Amino acid sequence: MYGLKAQKHLDRREFLQSAGAFSLCVSLLGSAEASATATPGAKPLRGLFPIGETPFTADNKLDLDCLAEEVKFCNRGGVSGFVWPQIASGWSTLSEQERLDGAEALLQAGKGGKTAVVIGVQAIGSDTATSLRYAKHAEEHGADAIISLPPEKAGDQEMLEYYKTIGAATPLPLIVQSQGDMSVELIVKMFGEIPTMKCVKDEAGNPLARIPQIQQATGNKLAVFAGNGVRTMIDEMRLGFSGYCPTVGLSDLYQATFDLWHAGKKKEAFDMFGRILAFDSIQGVNQQILVARGVFKETTTHRQTPGMGFRRDGKVDEAQKVVIRESLNEYLKAYLRA
Repeated sequence: MYGLKAQKHLDRREFLQSAGAFSLCVSLLGSAEASATATPGAKPLRGLFPIGETPFTADNKLDLDCLAEEVKFCNRGGVSGFVWPQIASGWSTLSEQERLDGAEALLQAGKGGKTAVVIGVQAIGSDTATSLRYAKHAEEHGADAIISLPPEKAGDQEMLEYYKTIGAATPLPLIVQSQGDMSVELIVKMFGEIPTMKCVKDEAGNPLARIPQIQQATGNKLAVFAGNGVRTMIDEMRLGFSGYCPTVGLSDLYQATFDLWHAGKKKEAFDMFGRILAFDSIQGVNQQILVARGVFKETTTHRQTPGMGFRRDGKVDEAQKVVIRESLNEYLKAYLRA
């Protein structure tokens, strides 16, 4: 929607695209990290893997068309991956049928694209049998990987057994999302006992302190992703994080930041991340960014808990929507890929 039209912006656009191509070559042509995190022929678990937001129609039905548009948007923007449904997706509000229908819509929309589609398989009440159904369904419909939150109120041994069971259900790469007091030692133990475990999205404790420990203990063979809104991306790239899970709306700019950094253009990456932070400081961005970029509709609604991801709940008035659109056009248009 905000593609380049003015000739004066072409040099910057071409630069960003070439940086992206460089990063892709590094990831595909022998990076130790990429080879350790993907099976032959698979899409690398490296780069930006935004958490998909879950759109609903005005009558509270899952909007499969808008959901599929998120994956298409990521493909247009050269975004490495897409994850759904997780916490920011409001996964616990979805019925089993909505989960299955949504996964099929996303995987169909992602076919033939470079964006890896990762399906969340955790179940309400820590129901392992249901998680196994989700995992096998994801494999059957062409997912590139699966991800799961840990079982609720589980001890270390219960978590280990849960992830071993999920990891053995399919040959798909498994991403473990840590939470609560899941220790570095437990994550390392899981990695040693679960052959399909290729990545951890670490949201337990202080990832900036934990991730180097995980890298060292696993010989840097376990990919490490940052969550928590990706607020400290520059430090995380400096420490060698493998991937990041922001929201979808500016994921192409996050990807550009990642690509520039790994192309050796660290000052440019710093500047790009500054643009993201500046734009995110505008009130209501999370609620309206996907509408402003043509992915969601003005009528799109959300079931999710207030304060998480996209909502259309009357908190953003028409004047603020104009500010968001004008700011996108004035300050970010030259850098947007999708």
